[in-house]
Amino acid sequence: MCLQLHYNMVAPRASILLVYTGGTIGMLENPETGALEPLDFNYLQDNVPELRLLGCDISSVEFQPPLDSSAITTEHWVQLARVIEENYDKYDGFVILHGTDTMAYTASALSFVFEGLAKPIVFTGSQLPVGKLRTDGKENLITAIEIAAARDEAGRPRVPEVSLFFENYLMRGNRTSKISADQFSAFESYNYPHLAYAGIEIRYHDAVIANAHVGRTLSVRPYFDPHVAVLKLFPGITREVVEAVLSVPSLRGVVMETFGSGNAPMMPWFLDALRAAVARGVVIVNVTQCVTGYVDMTRYETGVLLEKIGLVSGRDATTEAALTKLMYLLGQGFSSEEVSRLMAIPLRGEMSLDQEMEGFSREISIYRR
Repeated sequence: MCLQLHYNMVAPRASILLVYTGGTIGMLENPETGALEPLDFNYLQDNVPELRLLGCDISSVEFQPPLDSSAITTEHWVQLARVIEENYDKYDGFVILHGTDTMAYTASALSFVFEGLAKPIVFTGSQLPVGKLRTDGKENLITAIEIAAARDEAGRPRVPEVSLFFENYLMRGNRTSKISADQFSAFESYNYPHLAYAGIEIRYHDAVIANAHVGRTLSVRPYFDPHVAVLKLFPGITREVVEAVLSVPSLRGVVMETFGSGNAPMMPWFLDALRAAVARGVVIVNVTQCVTGYVDMTRYETGVLLEKIGLVSGRDATTEAALTKLMYLLGQGFSSEEVSRLMAIPLRGEMSLDQEMEGFSREISIYRR
């Protein structure tokens, strides 16, 4: 795979690097055949002339060939992180164009890679190609670039974190999940307030945006261990299924999607399988199947027992964030004990602490009215 770099100079207000990994947003419809073809980013402003009005210097990097997001692997996350690292000092912000199917996973993964981040990294995409008449791609692209270039009164970046913009809303990247396959409002952040709303003007919710790590040296650690699994519980799950997942020889981590606030079956064979996996050094993270709320392993007897076995509470983290965080921590070479400890605390705002839970639920209800 190779990269192509194009420079499209506009005005010197802010410099933005646009990274096209693939996905629907970068496709154009051939007027003769009707087939969708990758957009030539040399002519990006010919297809989206509104970009000239933004007052930004916009350059672009393309993955060659463009990737369907369902084909994204940890190697592509590493490549993406390296592109940003190599260009970090050259640009004021970054916009990553990505297919929607796995965008929440990539945004979560990239959030853990960058420690000491002081510049915006905004993910976006679209449900319809940018060349379609009714496309959502142009609005998402233009607004994402505007957010990446935005500064406050002191000249500091407005959103110095990894975020995701889609259909009017800016969200923390590692708090998002794709919720629709055929609606323009394809993403949601259920357990954390939106960072901004783009209507007639962009209204930033400054209280929930991460602070820039001004003066800190950026540390980039794009290492991931893919030897993880997701175990989704369901009524009637069999011993064979559970043991087949937990007994994989190379397995190092599991995100277990439990019921409600972290509950699971209490059959002896199920608990024995969990104990055996934990004893082998497998880190098991307990996340809820519910789209809102959080895991509280002290609320019911079943949760207390899971905690005694050695499961780690994922609190209000999404499956996407818990899985990529687990891959990231395992990729750093930490021991199982250290990974378990770090999985229980927020590293990049991917999960809430006890005192934040109630406050965020109020923030979400107020901010979305």
